[in-house]
Amino acid sequence: MTEEISLRGAELCLSYHGTTVVEDGRITLRPGHVTALVGPNGSGKSTLLRALARLHRPDSGAVTLDDGVSALDLSARDFARRVTLLSQSRPTPGGVQVRDVVGYGRHPYRRRWKSADPDGAAAVDRAMELTGVTAMADRPVDELSGGELQRVWLATCLAQNTGVLLLDEPTTFLDLRYQVELLDLVRDLADEHGVAIGVVLHDLNQAAEIADRVVLLHRGRVRADGPPADVLTESLLSDAYGIGIEVSHDPVTGTVTTRPIGRHNTSGRRATGVPATT
Repeated sequence: MTEEISLRGAELCLSYHGTTVVEDGRITLRPGHVTALVGPNGSGKSTLLRALARLHRPDSGAVTLDDGVSALDLSARDFARRVTLLSQSRPTPGGVQVRDVVGYGRHPYRRRWKSADPDGAAAVDRAMELTGVTAMADRPVDELSGGELQRVWLATCLAQNTGVLLLDEPTTFLDLRYQVELLDLVRDLADEHGVAIGVVLHDLNQAAEIADRVVLLHRGRVRADGPPADVLTESLLSDAYGIGIEVSHDPVTGTVTTRPIGRHNTSGRRATGVPATT
């Protein structure tokens, strides 16, 4: 049973080599909720996520868990039992089978001199089943496609069985089917297992469909934080991305749909792509 955990970042100032990339970063991940981080390239999304994962030490501010304990005060093992991150890229180990790679996710539960992990095999099997990689359990990971490997790394995170799951652009390398299945799985983890999920997404429509809350970053600051319909507005998005963006709402579900307006897909064109006549 996954323990329900909240994770908060407050007043975070994050920098690289003296250059500030996130200022006054604020975000709260709650059990059973999906929070999507969106914004243009360079807005600080991934840096903020890495700070929540303790991979980027803040210049100021704090990352805390729901009991008020600073994330920095926990041992690496204790933190890894609570929070895990699927990063944008990971080194691919040569000649290692999928099942063994997924088993890496059990590292917080194994002691240096005591390798017993009574729940490990079941956790690995469950993670592989959830991500659809069971059939490739005995294949070397360096023979997999990019999309297959992405699912294996997600399975590794799930095997870690944490209350907080951080995902940095998880749909990268996935074809349409697996994008949909992965996002469905993310929603299931929140709804059925109470996992607190923070996910960086570039696709605004995916964010609108999957997220309970959306955090919009622009130039290193949180411009808006709230339900998708409140954050994904034409004025906020057009200003952040520097391009016209139309926003519509499904009259039945209320789901937000966004549409960037370029030179060749303006509102005056018909669905067929034929220029409108006067």
